[in-house]
Amino acid sequence: MVLKVFFPSCCSSAESGILIGRWISEQNSAVILAVVHFPFIPVQVKQYLSEVQRVTKVSVSVLGSWSNSKQEKEESLSEFLEDLGTIFSHEPWIQISKEGDSKFWSCSTLQKHSNNPKEEEIILVYYDQRKVMLSHLHPPLATATSTDHKADDASKLSAVFDTVAKSKILFMTDRYDDGPIKLTHWQSDGVEASIIVELMKQASVPACMLLTFLLSLISGICRSRVLKFWPLSFLWSKLSTCEQLGHRLQHLQVISSNKKAQNQTQLMRKANIFVSLLIDVALGILLMSWLYRKNRIGHLADTLIPVADHVAEELQDLLQWLMGAPAGLKMNRALDQVLGRFFLYHIHLWISYIHLMSPFIEMILWYVGLSACLGLTVALCILSDIIALLTFHIYCFYVYGARLYCLKIYGLSSLWRLFRGKKWNVLRQRVDSCSYDLDQLFIGTLLFTILLFLLPTTALYYLVFTLLRLLVVIVQGLIHLLVDLIDSLPLYSIILRLCRSYRLAAGVKFRVLEQQDGKPLRLLMQINPLSYGSVIQTYRLPTYSCYPKDSWTSLCKKLFLGELIYPWKHKGEKQD
Repeated sequence: MVLKVFFPSCCSSAESGILIGRWISEQNSAVILAVVHFPFIPVQVKQYLSEVQRVTKVSVSVLGSWSNSKQEKEESLSEFLEDLGTIFSHEPWIQISKEGDSKFWSCSTLQKHSNNPKEEEIILVYYDQRKVMLSHLHPPLATATSTDHKADDASKLSAVFDTVAKSKILFMTDRYDDGPIKLTHWQSDGVEASIIVELMKQASVPACMLLTFLLSLISGICRSRVLKFWPLSFLWSKLSTCEQLGHRLQHLQVISSNKKAQNQTQLMRKANIFVSLLIDVALGILLMSWLYRKNRIGHLADTLIPVADHVAEELQDLLQWLMGAPAGLKMNRALDQVLGRFFLYHIHLWISYIHLMSPFIEMILWYVGLSACLGLTVALCILSDIIALLTFHIYCFYVYGARLYCLKIYGLSSLWRLFRGKKWNVLRQRVDSCSYDLDQLFIGTLLFTILLFLLPTTALYYLVFTLLRLLVVIVQGLIHLLVDLIDSLPLYSIILRLCRSYRLAAGVKFRVLEQQDGKPLRLLMQINPLSYGSVIQTYRLPTYSCYPKDSWTSLCKKLFLGELIYPWKHKGEKQD
């Protein structure tokens, strides 16, 4: 049977002593955590290990002896190390020795209490104690046929990673502590280096309490009955700025919560939210500083009115073209003139409204620009809402054309069923047979003929305004994609993967250091980091989406039947 010994590389130059660690009997492996140097008192060592075991919940014990003799090996030292196996009874007793400047190591096991001792093949695996302690081993994400095998290997590795991570108290001892036991392991900077961190933690407590109080006050105002009345509730649910503010309010509540993260996933989620908020606010402040420099707000306000006039003129020219003979098509002149004048009147009203608001536009933009200090995502959502308000007349044209086109489509389909002797059963939601008399067939024929000949004119107006509406929706969709990208991108995890890739471990790989007959196989365990795609998939933050997630088939069906494409989600639709 193969015995695997995981030995920390930081202990390779330690002085002679005993090995303490955890024995994993299921895997027939030993995880060495530290070396206790001479001289020591065995009772004190046992008391220290029992205290460590009580705190860490890890069965830490003495596993064997370590000999690092720079001179020729002394027989007395060798015999003394073997006798330690009777004091610290452990089966098997592992003996690791390094002789002088030689690169060869010897590793053997003693089984004094076994009647039939078996010679075991030993594999000595070096690992970086600091990296293994700080890393988090992720389960495999693949769903292939070898998933069970990968999961089994991951569970074996997780036992090693958990042992080192839970024994963190061993590595946080003060380097200047003159205690009765001297250890060699990965040495942290001790208590002295954490004074600044502890002071920052203590200073952050009242700040978090104040922030929690303010957020609870704001949440109470948002949940008050005043906002549940119709105009305010409609605006709160439809404006993307309100949705984004509510989303960021939830993020602030998560960050300022005094509840400690229970696992690595919750800790990474908090860190990702904090970094996302920090970068979002930083980009918003940069945008705000750019807007208020060199009077760019005034230039933007002066440009807005001519652009709105130009868009209105283009729409008027488009309607004049539709009221004539567009592309040589023969339209119903009466309906064409009615629809054209109706839409021209709406454009006239819109131009009058824009010019009425023109003296206040610069002031409005000046105050709107201040909202960029809340974050770049809030500024982008305000931009999306401004585009929606400036193109409201296009949305009205689209709604009028879609409703008229939808009415004719459903009227033609109903009259077509009348010709075939069928009708739509509303209660059973199906088509049933029905008998009609002569008068009903005559009236149905007249109505079908009228609707059929008026359909091309209505369809042309519907097509033109639907294209304009889709153009606006695409622009708003691109803005919301950028907002969702900033909200959902796990920036802290990506930075951690870039700078400290071993912190996000997907697995390990082994490199052969020494392989010789009669000597233990020496391997170096190296951490395989998660790929960037797996990092984003694992730690991606949930986002809101105000747009309905329709498939291409349902979208084309809605466009063909004249159903409205709303820029928000319906109440009955579920959100991922």
